[in-house]
Amino acid sequence: MNARAETEHAGNGTRDHTANDTAGRAANDTAGRAAAFERTIAADERIEPRDWMPDAYRATLVRQIAQHAHSEIIGMQPEADWITRAPSLRRKAILIAKVQDEAGHGLYLYGAAETLGTSREELLDKLHAGRHKYSSIFNYPTLTWADVGAIGWLVDGAAITNQVPLCRCSYGPYARAMVRICKEESFHQRQGYELLHTLAHGTSAQRAMAQDAVDRWWWPSLMMFGPPDDASPRTEQSMAWRIKRHTNDELRQRFVDICVPQAEALGLTLPDPELRWNEERGHWDFGPVDWAEFRAVLAGEGPCNEERISRRRRAHAEGAWVREAASAYAAKHPRGDAAPHVPAAPNVPAAPNVPAAPNVRAGAS
Repeated sequence: MNARAETEHAGNGTRDHTANDTAGRAANDTAGRAAAFERTIAADERIEPRDWMPDAYRATLVRQIAQHAHSEIIGMQPEADWITRAPSLRRKAILIAKVQDEAGHGLYLYGAAETLGTSREELLDKLHAGRHKYSSIFNYPTLTWADVGAIGWLVDGAAITNQVPLCRCSYGPYARAMVRICKEESFHQRQGYELLHTLAHGTSAQRAMAQDAVDRWWWPSLMMFGPPDDASPRTEQSMAWRIKRHTNDELRQRFVDICVPQAEALGLTLPDPELRWNEERGHWDFGPVDWAEFRAVLAGEGPCNEERISRRRRAHAEGAWVREAASAYAAKHPRGDAAPHVPAAPNVPAAPNVPAAPNVRAGAS
């Protein structure tokens, strides 16, 4: 081998050695970060946005939080249809506040998803294109005023059962968002229960309306917890990462146990002939859920799937000018700028003296 060839051979060896060293350090660094991640999870502590996390953990969170956020903004539609038809100003004010809360929940959750490196626009585009799911419960129609009560009691009640454990989720931004959301959902559930109680103790027609609503919303509410554990492939890993704390079937059972005594207090009947107390288990047994219906609605074959997503697309398109105006304002006033000058209110002259009212004799007409 001549001198030039020896030099080139030595150079190649040096480059190979350097590349191997770099790859080795990267592998060791990744292994160290993975070990730190696992220690944080095992200690039941929070993973924060700047912390290292496995790609699969990040993807799982984006999928779950996005589906949750989509459900909040789609979920505004069924009850919003009844705002103009509410039977009193009190009921209308309550319902407006509730629908507004759901919009806020969507904003909290999209914000949590953005901390994972995705964008709100990307998530909404996937929703509008049918590539992201939302809760199947919102693909059922609200046929009567009593449906507003059934949604509050059953649907929001199921949401609370499902979401309270998420306040202890391993991902910090999601857990903190859930604390506020669950506090507001408790009011939503209470107003629904109170509405049904009023109807159940009203006229015979009102009572029949309340019972009909419960009959239609009971089984879809049980489907909200997701498929049975043996058909839920993501549950095991989500629980290992402490994103979820309980399985779908555990949460479903908890919800049934809560609702049975509440239904008795309302004087309404849950539409399940197999519902009975199991002394040995210490829980209520209940009948089988129609998972074929669940899968069909999830696949887009529900009563209102097309209507819900069409209205969402239309609302998004019609609101484009608002987003553009907000973006333009933000560009002109970036964070950190001094607050715009607001002129002081003009001096207002003091009110003139007003003479005291004359004494009026008692009994004078």
